[in-house]
Amino acid sequence: MIIRAPSRLHISLIDLNGSYKRIDGGVGLALSDPQFVLESQETNEKGYTIEFADCVSEESKKESLNKIPSAAEKIAKLCDIESGFHFKVLESYPPHCGLGSGTQIAVATAHLMTETAGLKFTSRELSTMVGRGGTSGIGTFAHDLGGFIVDGGHSLEEKPGFLPSSASTAKPAQLIARYDFPEEWNILLATPEVEEHVNGQQEVNVFQTYCPIPKTEVEQVSHLILMNLIPFLLEKDIVNFGWAIKELQKVGFNKLEHSLDASFLPTMNAIDEAGAYGTGISSFGPTLYTVFDDKNKDIVKATAEILGDESRVKVTKAQNHGFVLEK
Repeated sequence: MIIRAPSRLHISLIDLNGSYKRIDGGVGLALSDPQFVLESQETNEKGYTIEFADCVSEESKKESLNKIPSAAEKIAKLCDIESGFHFKVLESYPPHCGLGSGTQIAVATAHLMTETAGLKFTSRELSTMVGRGGTSGIGTFAHDLGGFIVDGGHSLEEKPGFLPSSASTAKPAQLIARYDFPEEWNILLATPEVEEHVNGQQEVNVFQTYCPIPKTEVEQVSHLILMNLIPFLLEKDIVNFGWAIKELQKVGFNKLEHSLDASFLPTMNAIDEAGAYGTGISSFGPTLYTVFDDKNKDIVKATAEILGDESRVKVTKAQNHGFVLEK
């Protein structure tokens, strides 16, 4: 059995203030490429073995060797699955690049095992079982539904403190909106070379040191999403959708990220000055993104020149459906 799971952009967290009885919340988008593609075969021997296609990088191998057995052990225990499994990673993308590999690896593993056992769970249920989605629900719902997603975060009764998904034990966030993303819009991913990714304890430290962020900025983020980003998406107004992406970099958690690491800003500004409709950072980066159409297609070449490396630029599309299983 093979599962194909989309990557995702995380456009913005919404409320890391907590004055209105909820925290977290997020907006994001499922991508058709890159994907995490995993094959499984049930075995009679207990335990889990993993192999990799030649195209899988050493960095991705390391993450899979950590996350696949961890997720598999949790699912086996919770679902009383006694058989072993052999997994083969067919396609992947780098960890800690802002595209949500951790959730896709864990939930894809869970899906293959439960499907093999004849058990049916939603991605939200599986995310809970493998301990993902404790801050953002974007990866969970991108896996299940695809498209453009808005989640409503967590009540303070369920999650009283500020933590990243990797360190939170809360259940995945509540889905509040999901829309198809325009098929005719292209998405440009740009990955500047950086010395260090923000992850693990560094991420925890950011949440605990700098949150709560100002309530006025939470209100601005909420307004930009509700009254700009979503309406411009539904009206298929790509220019103003890009403008809203750019404005979201100036407030809330995105603003905090840029204040802590300003190394991305010159590249983002250069892409905007080259004619992008608006450039954003996905999660903690380093992946940057912008949307473009035929009127704006020169931005691909311009971005490659800005980065000085064509291999760091990828053109992709949104994926308006969730995971695909091949039995």
